[in-house]
Amino acid sequence: MYESAPRARNIIADLVASGRHHFTSSEIRLALGVSEAAARQALSRLAARGEIASPARGFYVIVPPEYRRLGCLPADQFVPALMEHRNVRYYVGLLSAAQYHGAAHHRPQEYQVVVERNRPAIVCGAVRVAFVARRNLAAVPVESFNNPRGTVVVSTVEATAVDLVGYMHRAGGVDRVAGMLSELGEHIDPERLVEASRSASLLWAQRLGHLLEHVGAGDRTVLLKEHVRLRARNCTKLLPGADAAGAQRSKDWRLLVNASIEADA
Repeated sequence: MYESAPRARNIIADLVASGRHHFTSSEIRLALGVSEAAARQALSRLAARGEIASPARGFYVIVPPEYRRLGCLPADQFVPALMEHRNVRYYVGLLSAAQYHGAAHHRPQEYQVVVERNRPAIVCGAVRVAFVARRNLAAVPVESFNNPRGTVVVSTVEATAVDLVGYMHRAGGVDRVAGMLSELGEHIDPERLVEASRSASLLWAQRLGHLLEHVGAGDRTVLLKEHVRLRARNCTKLLPGADAAGAQRSKDWRLLVNASIEADA
């Protein structure tokens, strides 16, 4: 039984040599030709040495020496493979997506991944992956970014802006969102902003337009403003859960501005 660990190490080395950095427990068990319990023990011994880690049940990543202190691969290097293994549509979003698009001053403490249904967070060593459920996920514009282990799917800068406003409570609040929008604004394309907004509630577009104007990116909102003008029938609140008594009204965005905004630097 104890001979399985060295044999498992050889199999893992072969995977790395072929460009693979992840595997399942079933693959190892079949390759070793041993029982499930013996395979589990062999993997446990390698995990104890920091050579592999398991971000999800039955799914393992191979941890190279440079990431041993992290106790796992960085999230962007295993999330695509894990989502493929689970057959789950996803994209990296919110604070994590904002980093890909240049909002480097707002480093998140967790890697935020958008999926169609709620899932429990993943903790692998010092790496934490949080999941956000999103309706109409397939309609959200995305693009791919390269990393040392392949590519990862990320919401476009315009779709990221939409989601940041739609999930302000998951993005640190209105001040932090405004700070990120001030960094992202110059990269936003007005036409693609309208396209991205179609995948979400019109209320998000109303809030986003106001915030972009507030941070000096109003030139990016001309087409979005027309989109809102033609479709918005009701006034909404900037902060949905806050009182709006005495709030100023934005006629252009049909919005009750029920919060003072100080964009985080």
